[in-house]
Formats: sequence, C-alpha cells, structure tokens
Amino acid sequence: MGLRDRVRKEWFICGIVLVIVAAKWEPSIGQKGGPLLPEITITYIAVSAIFFNSGLSLKTEELTSALMHVKLHLFVQIFTLAFFPSAIWLFLKLLSITSINEWLLKGLQTVGCMPPPVSSAVILTKAVGGNEAAAIFNSAFGSFLGIVITPLLLLLFLGSSSSVPFTSIFSQLFMTVVVPLIIGQIVRRYIRDWLERKKPPFGAVSSCVLLMIIYTTFCDTFSNPNIDLDKFSLIIIVFIIFSVQLSFMFLTFLFSTRKNSGFTPADTVAIIFCSTHKSLTLGIPMLKIVFAGYEHLSLISVPLLIYHPAQILLGSVLVPTIKSWMISRQKALKLTNQPKAPV
Repeated sequence: MGLRDRVRKEWFICGIVLVIVAAKWEPSIGQKGGPLLPEITITYIAVSAIFFNSGLSLKTEELTSALMHVKLHLFVQIFTLAFFPSAIWLFLKLLSITSINEWLLKGLQTVGCMPPPVSSAVILTKAVGGNEAAAIFNSAFGSFLGIVITPLLLLLFLGSSSSVPFTSIFSQLFMTVVVPLIIGQIVRRYIRDWLERKKPPFGAVSSCVLLMIIYTTFCDTFSNPNIDLDKFSLIIIVFIIFSVQLSFMFLTFLFSTRKNSGFTPADTVAIIFCSTHKSLTLGIPMLKIVFAGYEHLSLISVPLLIYHPAQILLGSVLVPTIKSWMISRQKALKLTNQPKAPV
C-alpha cells in the first residue's frame, strides 16, 4: 500500500495530527473568544450536528434481531460502564504516587468512563465474521446509555461537580445530545429509503466536525502559558493505554469462553471489541460539556485521543488471529455436537 493510499485510509488520524499542529501554530483563531467563537459554534452547533448525524445513521430497525440476547448485552454493558472505570480507578490509585502528569491520569479515568463507539467495534466484529448484530446493538445501546451514565461516572470519579453545576451539565447534554439524536431518528424514519439508496458518508461528516472540536480544544491549551506537558508522561500514558487494551481484551476473552458461559465463538468476538472499545465521537463533546471552563481540558482529552487510534490499530492487527481462533473453535464445536455413529 502506497503512502497516498495509507493517508487516505487513515485520514482521520492524520487529521488529528494536523489540527493539533495548526492549533499550536496559531491558537488565537480557535481559542475561547476568538474568531471561530467556539463557545457557540462548538459547544452548541458542532456537538448537536454530531448527534443529529448519529441519529440519522443509527439503524435501530436492524437491532431487533439481537435484542433477545440479554446475557450478552448485560455482560458488555456492565464490563464497559462498571468494571472498566472501576478497574481504571483502582489502577490510578497506584499511579498517583508516580511523577506522571496528574491531568493525563485524570484523562485515563475519563477513557474508562466512556461508552462503546458506534462504528469501530462493529467494523472489526464484521471483519472477523463475529456476531455483527450483537455488536451493532451493544454499540448503539451503549451510546444511548452513555448519554446518561458517562456524565454520572465522570462526576463520581473526578468530582467535576465542584466547578460545573450538575443541572447545567445535564440540561446542556439534553439539548445538544439527546434532542438532536431523537430528531435524527425521527427524520430517518421519513427518509430511510433515500438514505439506503444514497448512503451518505455519515462517518466522514462526524469525523470532520470532531476534528473541529479537537482543534478548538487544543487552541485553548496552547493559548494558556501555564500548561506544560512533559514527554515522559506522554510516553508512559501511551504504554499504559496499549497495556490496558490488551489486558482487557484478554480478560473478556477468558470470561466469555469459560465452560457453560453460554456464548458462541461469534459472540465472543463481539464481546471482545464492544467491551473494550471507547467512543471518541461521544467522548470529546461530553468532556467539552462536563469540563467546560477547565484550563486542563485538552490534557484530560489526550488519553482518549490516543486510545481511539490504539483500539483501531490493535483490533486491526488482531483480526487475523481472532478470526482463525473463531473458525477453528466453531469447527471443534461442530465436531463435538455431531451425533456419534452407531457401533
């Protein structure tokens, strides 16, 4: 694959790098009170646009077939929204005695509080040949749950309620997340055939708006002379993120392949990706709302910005391995379940 093809395929990750460089070069453009007026264009318009777009693109009518697999859904949602943030919180208690930047550590906690993403877990589950319907359901359902649970988890573990009123957070979340999402779903009902025929680039639209949010977040950072990010902390955070990803993927694999777990190999594939992936699309706008006014907002956002490409990279690398395991496991189960020939 040539350099141009690689850039085209990974354009969003390249875009993150470019907008951070642009923010460093001239932060006054996107900082609060600057020409872009991010306190209006980003806080309200951009965030609402992302969730209206999500409402349009979520194929909720396809999720009914996966709805009855309650045990799988409970496993994924409890793991990603309860076990994951709690385990990270305990881990950070140990890391708090180190010299790692405290705001990056807080950022790791925000990663743990995020819901599953709408797209990446589904794409990787499909690439392996796993239970795609379950992945779609859990990604969509987790996103809806995250609208309520993620801000609560952020307030519980990070205590941002001391500087941001609880009621204002939820009223803003309701107006910029829930309402656009519902409107998007209603509009989808009327133009479903057109959407299926034209297949608009929903992912690309959300990603472009997300790049705008990331740009203005880092403009605020670089315009603040009091913020300093040391390279040691950043390297350690990258290492921790990859380690957490691999550890939790292995943990979900062990849990879901236990004897009498009730999960098929295809279910296990969906569980591995849906339980360990975290949403950047929902995460960055939520951090922008919950931590509005924090001068360290961009540092808190850094681990999530690293986690996003890390989960896609690790998932893509592991697709062949997980696929070969699933196929061999399915064959073994098929042979085991075959009736024995009479002697």
